Amino acid sequence: MKPTDFSYQLTNYLSRYLPGQRNVSINTIKAYRDTFSILLRYCRDVKKIPSEKFSLTHMKKPLIEDFLTWLEQGRGCSISTRNQRLAAIHAFCKYLQYECPASMMAFQEILAIPIKKKPAQTLGYLTLEGIRVILEQPDQNTSVGLRNLTLLALMYDTGARVQEMADICICDVRLNPPATIKLYGKGRKSRIVPLMSRTATILQQYMEQFDLMASETSTTPLFFNRGNEKLTRSGIAYILAKCVSLARHVASEHIPDSVTPHTLRHSRAMHLLQAGVNLVYIRDLLGHADIKTTEIYARADADMKRAALENASQPLVQSVVPVWQENSDLLKWLQSLGTSK
Repeated sequence: MKPTDFSYQLTNYLSRYLPGQRNVSINTIKAYRDTFSILLRYCRDVKKIPSEKFSLTHMKKPLIEDFLTWLEQGRGCSISTRNQRLAAIHAFCKYLQYECPASMMAFQEILAIPIKKKPAQTLGYLTLEGIRVILEQPDQNTSVGLRNLTLLALMYDTGARVQEMADICICDVRLNPPATIKLYGKGRKSRIVPLMSRTATILQQYMEQFDLMASETSTTPLFFNRGNEKLTRSGIAYILAKCVSLARHVASEHIPDSVTPHTLRHSRAMHLLQAGVNLVYIRDLLGHADIKTTEIYARADADMKRAALENASQPLVQSVVPVWQENSDLLKWLQSLGTSK
């Protein structure tokens, strides 16, 4: 069967253009791949367009809009997920404009589909006491417990994303003072993050326990599962969820309903901000490309301070003011002002 123009362009886009010319990470390529896998399944099951017959002529604005609606209503996806899928389609259409200029109008119509606004969400983070309780849950007398403690302490201390934690290799660790660790963020951008002395000590104990100290140049993953395979995002999330569940039984008042790996990242940023650390330093620690992204923590902290001030302040003005509208004589006088000459 002769391949379609869509299959040719998509294959070239995912296997050559993105890794070769754009130098994007493998995780971004996988995210884009998943988007088009879902789109093709949608076209096959809902639009009755076989995948082997799907061509660029089908890439029209109405189809993409129906697909986005189906994501939310048919699959129950969040607005964030819907927007991520649209971003992947937008990126592909930008590429197609130059590869297939004869269909530029159709691609530009898809590019005109806007990102959907979502309600502002409260920035979730843990208190210092909440972090302490969670880090107390792993049993340090076992190898698994020591791994879990090291993983969670390092993730909080560095403010790392969950994928950044999964990608850490032994060669990225520097324990000689000053201890640092290299993280690889979005767009394959790397950054060096300093480690607090307590975290460095825990990390050294972990590496000594698992005989990782003699492999400073090794690209072996720093954290691995029982099968000696690299920990995945879901594996890290599972470890955190297990410790959070135990912590909730100890001090539920310090543990919010939802705690994810990203909650540790938010918590680290908020605690640094509250300690007086400059936003520029927090931006560099988190690996944000723009300080405007980091400013969400300053706004959240300002809202928190305002609420605390309102709760602590004493009312200086009466909460109920006189209803002067009930003074008929005053009303008549005011009305006469408008008719006087």
